[in-house]
Amino acid sequence: FIPDAKGHKYASGLLQQVKNLNSGYYLHGETKGTNTQFCIGIAGYPEKHFEAPNREMDIKYLKEKVDLGAEYIVTQMFFDNAVYLDYVKKCREAGISIPIIPGLKPITSLKQITVLPRSFHISIPDILVRELLKCKTDSSVKQLGTEWCIQQSKDLLKIGVPCLHYYTMSKPESVIEIASALF
Repeated sequence: FIPDAKGHKYASGLLQQVKNLNSGYYLHGETKGTNTQFCIGIAGYPEKHFEAPNREMDIKYLKEKVDLGAEYIVTQMFFDNAVYLDYVKKCREAGISIPIIPGLKPITSLKQITVLPRSFHISIPDILVRELLKCKTDSSVKQLGTEWCIQQSKDLLKIGVPCLHYYTMSKPESVIEIASALF
């Protein structure tokens, strides 16, 4: 990736630009205008961002974005709540106190057990993979993935997460079913 001459190589640069807009400074501070009122959210990676050399550095960069004015974090999808809870703990230890919203995705086809880890640099728990591999059709995979996500959601709501974020990937049917089961 090569940014435009006045573009941003990292998300922190974009975050600073939005913060400037909220203060009324446009075009890299060259023009003063009306203040905007953007709420600033950032991405978080419970299993670490694939470009970060390790989790400690990943959380360090996350903290820099929080210090620049981020107001909440939405996580990358995960399928093991223990991963999220450990991530929140590490963030809190690093001084990050803003809400950390868990990002969930129901598995809807068997091919996702290889596509999701490769595309999003995440892991799927062994127990879930074993159960998915027992499914004979994508319809049964979708049902199992939906049930898993419902249980994940219930467990997260019990511990008081700020809210839940669902990745639909243009297929909202399972998320509609999940929301109906929860609310």
